[in-house]
Amino acid sequence: MDVDIPTRASSVPPSLHPSSDLPVGYVYSTLMAEHFNPAGHYEDPNRIKEIWQAIVDAKYNLKMQSLPIRPVTKAEAMLVHSEDHWDKVLRIQSMTEQEIADQTDFYDQLSLYVNGRGTTTSARLSCGGVIETCLAVSQGKVKKAFAIVRPPGHHAEPDEHMGFCFFNNVAVGVRVVQEVAGYKKKILILDWDVHHGKRFLLVPLFKGLYTAGNGTQKAFLDDPSVLYISLHRYENGYFYPCGPFGGLQSCGEGKGLGYSVNIPWPDAGMGDADYILAFQKIVMPIAMEFAPELVIISAGFDAAEGDELGECCVTPAGYAHMTHMLSGLAGGRLVVALEGGYNLKSTANSALAVTKVLLGESPPELPPLVASEDATETVWLVAQEQSKYWRNVDPKSCEPKEGKANLILTKASVDSFSRGRVNKFLDSRQHYMYTTHNMMQIPLLGEDMEKRFSDQVMCTPDILDNETIVVLAHEFGNLRTELESSVTCNLNLERSYLLDFSKELIGWVKSEEYALLDINLYPKAVPPTTTSLKRKKSSKNLVGDVVVYLWDNYIQLSNAKQVILVGHGQGCQPLVDLLERRFSTATKVVRAVIQVVGLSKVPLVPQNPADLRDWYKKRSYVILPADHQILGPEVKPKDLRKHGNITAIRKCLAFTLHSFIPAFNIPSEDETQPIKILMRALPSIQAFVRERLS
Repeated sequence: MDVDIPTRASSVPPSLHPSSDLPVGYVYSTLMAEHFNPAGHYEDPNRIKEIWQAIVDAKYNLKMQSLPIRPVTKAEAMLVHSEDHWDKVLRIQSMTEQEIADQTDFYDQLSLYVNGRGTTTSARLSCGGVIETCLAVSQGKVKKAFAIVRPPGHHAEPDEHMGFCFFNNVAVGVRVVQEVAGYKKKILILDWDVHHGKRFLLVPLFKGLYTAGNGTQKAFLDDPSVLYISLHRYENGYFYPCGPFGGLQSCGEGKGLGYSVNIPWPDAGMGDADYILAFQKIVMPIAMEFAPELVIISAGFDAAEGDELGECCVTPAGYAHMTHMLSGLAGGRLVVALEGGYNLKSTANSALAVTKVLLGESPPELPPLVASEDATETVWLVAQEQSKYWRNVDPKSCEPKEGKANLILTKASVDSFSRGRVNKFLDSRQHYMYTTHNMMQIPLLGEDMEKRFSDQVMCTPDILDNETIVVLAHEFGNLRTELESSVTCNLNLERSYLLDFSKELIGWVKSEEYALLDINLYPKAVPPTTTSLKRKKSSKNLVGDVVVYLWDNYIQLSNAKQVILVGHGQGCQPLVDLLERRFSTATKVVRAVIQVVGLSKVPLVPQNPADLRDWYKKRSYVILPADHQILGPEVKPKDLRKHGNITAIRKCLAFTLHSFIPAFNIPSEDETQPIKILMRALPSIQAFVRERLS
């Protein structure tokens, strides 16, 4: 039965309780096992059963105090979630078996399953259980507490359930504690689940775009009373839940700037040494400076050794040491709330190790540990970022040895770097586009398309309503493109180029009141499978299919009457292919086709039908280096004229060929790298677009 949130604490203030006299609490109920998938699933009821059985076998349950568990109320849930979200979760309990079967695909896309009343009951109990542990600890009823609950919560958004999660248990628990306390109690959330507690989703509707919220971090993004720290596998935003919010430069907004701390691991395989290094250099220094009044661990055990989803190597001893360090904060007031963890044995063993520490036992001795190079570099980069906000963070003490601070890549060394490390410099661009201009990610359909290009298509919120759309297709992130005629490539420098260009591009688009569709066509690597040969053959046209999909499902359904196509480097080919594949519709609205190419790329011309070539010539604009091969003495003038307008850049002179567009405001210097050419040519592109639209 629902009850209102208490308006004030009903117990003696915690400062009057000698902490050593307080018991350790827990919540657990077999009713949370009613949410299950008959076909089997990673998020299985046995997750909590195995943890509880391990605690009972060790007789630790006799040393702990059982706390009441009850369903979250509507008033409590709406401190974080919308009323529509609450209604959506409650409607699940009324679904028939046929309705569940009919909507299986829908829930699969959200990484969920439902089974009617059992799902709603379990989700409400899971959230209510975390609330009760948080209240019990914050009010001084118990010293510490373990919420052995499921389904997990940290992926759940204000308006959407996803990623095995229905309510954001920890976020709701924090808000209830602050409501009961009557002031913004300072709370630290430490999320060591292998997945970042966030998700960003864009869903097309009839007249506009709907943006879902973003898990735990988003719930407190501008709130300095809550410090959110997450250690997670990131892989440049390619690991679930994907996107830029798990990046190290995602540090909060407004008054909350600096109160979001992300430690994003670039790959799988991270272990005790890596996590403990991050705790010693980042987590604990920041936490001690923040001085929380309550600490909550979003305790996913999917980074544990043996977990198939996390593929990391943290041992029970590693979890015990991290718990022990956090126990020294907030006068020992600590809540552990179960999140992920899908290997039953390693999850139970890790949870048992944490329970021992909660009960006052010392963590087991660890062997000599040395953090990996990837972890050392990541911690150093995070320290550089967080030192802007926290005096306790010292980047110099984290600096990698042997000069690893300078990430200079040559052509010969590109292949020796993992894709995740090469692409680190893209984080700032995605983060800037989202946080500053509210650009949103567009979902893709189809397994291959989703695996290779998910979270790489962004747009301004007015994409469906604006009459003018600028489409930019590119492969930012393909380092080889940027190395076409350069011996070295400094990643920090390239990152600044990308960010500067993005500012100029979006500033121009907004000033002209256009909409922007930004498409990164650099395909992600996919693990080899038994069907890899088939996938390799089909992937040849997959890039073009992405552009056609966006044309058919967004541009064609929008109010756009004028479309500007801009291709950069490898992004030129799919735009020209689009013109051929959608000739009848594209030629009605496309006003300009712009290609920015480097030395090794040849500007493209549509081949069929013949009418398309004449149409293209009047609307095309090509920008390239002055020493490009098509400008050589052997090239016939007719080969240049088929491209319509061409602008070249040469040292001490910027000039145009076959064009009415003057080459003004283009810095006169040799340049061959496409990203830099695009930056320098942007004023000329703007002039061409204005001319075409007029």
